[in-house]
Amino acid sequence: IARAAERPADWIMSCIVGVAGLTPSLQAVQQGTTLALANKESLVAAGPILMAEARRHGATILPVDSEHSAVFQALIGEDISTVERIIITASGGAFRDWPQADLAKATPAQAQTHPNWSMGQRITIDSASMFNKAMELIETKEFFGVHETQIETIIHPESLIHAMVGFQDGGMMAHVGPPDMRHAIGFALHYPERRPLDVARLDLTQIGQFRFYAADEGRYPALSLAREVMRRGNLWGAAFNAAKEVALDRFIAGDIGFLDMAILVEKALHAMDRAELLRGAPRDLTDVLQADQATRERARTINV
Repeated sequence: IARAAERPADWIMSCIVGVAGLTPSLQAVQQGTTLALANKESLVAAGPILMAEARRHGATILPVDSEHSAVFQALIGEDISTVERIIITASGGAFRDWPQADLAKATPAQAQTHPNWSMGQRITIDSASMFNKAMELIETKEFFGVHETQIETIIHPESLIHAMVGFQDGGMMAHVGPPDMRHAIGFALHYPERRPLDVARLDLTQIGQFRFYAADEGRYPALSLAREVMRRGNLWGAAFNAAKEVALDRFIAGDIGFLDMAILVEKALHAMDRAELLRGAPRDLTDVLQADQATRERARTINV
């Protein structure tokens, strides 16, 4: 796949799951081409490296996550320095309405049923645990270059408002559309033009209302972990993603419980920090992949 990404192309889309998508993403931007990026891990694990390589080679990166595509579209014609806040919405996943006490008993089969989106097994479970949203918070910081304190997330059960941008004059821009990835992909494919897309047109009179709830970081500890990662910087993003991938593997395998995933990630991060393996900004891809591998080795053996 990395060799394929080295081939000349006008437009490349990276939608590989996991840190496996990082090397092809870097290969793509080093061509100076347009990269439509749906691989979260590229920005979470190596955001500064990827963005610097894109600038160096004159490449264009277009976000394909629905939330980041929404932010990108809301910012067209705007000055990023006038932005006060970026709000990323979350559906709440499969367990949005479950009592907190029941989450410890949740199974992989229950976690991989999403109320709104049709996605693969891993990302659907990450949505239920909010690790997916945690990754998106980090992505927002890396792609748009805003401070951690400017990024928020809220629960929006309808999944129709994908993101909102608040400006210093008090105004807000919201991107509204059906929960259909064809929109974000189509926008990136045709950018800077808008072309007709065969997606549902919303009837606001039938929708009736948009609901919003606070995202409780006590219920969703992945969100508070993401904030620590953003504050710490350096190799914390690479370690966070690696530990998250191992935690998900272990949950799917039945080795740990649903709530144990966040505990495992936190323990792995702090073990790596105590070993002084996350300090210093990554110089290149090798630094990132070494932190990734070292974190995986620890995360596979941590007891929760």
